[in-house]
Amino acid sequence: MRIAVASGKGGTGKTFVATNLAALLADMGEGVTLADCDVEEPNSQLFIKPEIMETIPVTIEVPVIDNDKCTGCRLCSSHCEFHALITVKDKTYVFEDMCHGCGFCMRICPEGAIGKRDKVIGTFLKGQFGRGLFMEAEMKVGTELATPVIKFVKDRLPSGGVVILDSPPGTSCPVVETIQGCDYVILVTEPTPFGINDLKLAVEMCRSLKLKFGVVENRAMEGNTSVADFCETENIRLLASVPLEREIAECYSHGNLAIRELPAYRYRFVGLLDAVKEELGQ
Repeated sequence: MRIAVASGKGGTGKTFVATNLAALLADMGEGVTLADCDVEEPNSQLFIKPEIMETIPVTIEVPVIDNDKCTGCRLCSSHCEFHALITVKDKTYVFEDMCHGCGFCMRICPEGAIGKRDKVIGTFLKGQFGRGLFMEAEMKVGTELATPVIKFVKDRLPSGGVVILDSPPGTSCPVVETIQGCDYVILVTEPTPFGINDLKLAVEMCRSLKLKFGVVENRAMEGNTSVADFCETENIRLLASVPLEREIAECYSHGNLAIRELPAYRYRFVGLLDAVKEELGQ
């Protein structure tokens, strides 16, 4: 079972939900993997505190042009989807920062003038937290390719057990790469105008990808029914509500997990887990 935790905007509390849910499953003795796919700024490790056992570089293959063989036919540069190649006066040049490593140019070159080399675009970490498995990847500073780094993580996920994916914020390509193929998406929002607006975008994304999803309201305020009203109008299940409380904020700011430091809130995550399982017919 793969569950992605996403949000239409940053700062709504998806890492808060993802880490507490993963820790709860580990405490219950279920096989769980937490994968932090927010590769621009991963921070699940601050709360899970895993023992890191493996660190490996994330690479993509970028083209290397042999201009002694290149005839300047422009076949590669005219077909590059990402405009990473340019041919000037019978010589072809590579803009590595724009290359996505698809390898198409290498396959279509009639002269065999395009080789390849590995370019490091990030770092992958793998570790253990209690009975849970932890994975994280972080983009190398200066690179712009989040999607291949996320794919690197997903390709290494176990096939069994429960997998929790902490998604990047927003609704762009890195988020789509993270959530596609998941059995369920938990959309975390907050009862603010910006929160509701970006929740609408996230809902539209999930529906276009034909994914099952539900909503968690974080920092819920007494008397504010904006999230509940939206969910009712759109026929979306409100899976759980976490109140706006100072003690939760203090717990989080110290890098602690609410399910362990604040037992009164543990039942909310138990309820969330039960609701997701019910949605999936388990």
